[in-house]
Amino acid sequence: MLYNLIKKHREENQISQEELAHVVGVSRQTIHAIEKGNYNPSLELSFKLSIYFNKSIEELFQYKR
Repeated sequence: MLYNLIKKHREENQISQEELAHVVGVSRQTIHAIEKGNYNPSLELSFKLSIYFNKSIEELFQYKR
């Protein structure tokens, strides 16, 4: 199972789902789905998020069995 810390980092940076979605080029619904664990982002989107938050992909997404 893939877990993510997008919501945590988004809230720490005081940015809305809408603002984050605009920056990385997706809909707010996509950010919502990622945060809820209902959608696993593409590798390209994962890189965009990691660049925006200045974190490695491993810091944002964790795989747990």
